[in-house]
Amino acid sequence: MELSLFVSTFALIFVAELPDKTAFAALFLATCHNPLAVFLGAAAAFMIQSVVAVACGSFLSLLPSQFVQIAAGILFLVFAVMMWCRPAPKTEEPDCEPSAKTAKFFRSVGAAFMTIFIAEWGDLTQLATAALAAKYHAPLTIFTSATLALWTVTAIGVIIGSQMKHRIQPQLLQRVAASAFAVVGIGMLVKA
Repeated sequence: MELSLFVSTFALIFVAELPDKTAFAALFLATCHNPLAVFLGAAAAFMIQSVVAVACGSFLSLLPSQFVQIAAGILFLVFAVMMWCRPAPKTEEPDCEPSAKTAKFFRSVGAAFMTIFIAEWGDLTQLATAALAAKYHAPLTIFTSATLALWTVTAIGVIIGSQMKHRIQPQLLQRVAASAFAVVGIGMLVKA
């Protein structure tokens, strides 16, 4: 039963996350940040969200969804404005000190973490993970399967986003990403 539960949970979470706002957030973040940094930040956020979902089980649905939607919507709008207003990234990064590269890397990890962490609260996949944990009483299997599914979708988004930044003019890509973040943010606020 553990293997079938693992596979069915993975499939359910994977399919549910593919069209989700957090998958697109990872994709668009990877167009302007280090792809590894985006993946690490998103992966950490998803891991914490999965722990919370499994630990809380069905009680997770009691979170005030309107507050979560408003907070996530505002965060997406803030990132949209930040993306729109900052200078377009250069295709070739000049050599800089290792400490500056390290600081930029960790800022990218933090941006990805915060975006995904806030946007995922009360999300369909988190609620599905909580419901599965409550139903099957197999927290380790549910946690591992759901987290790996979320990481897989994130990896796909990051790979696509990092490839896009090499094929499309950086300023155009930045504007598209900012517009997408704004649309998602407005949609979340309207839904709230």
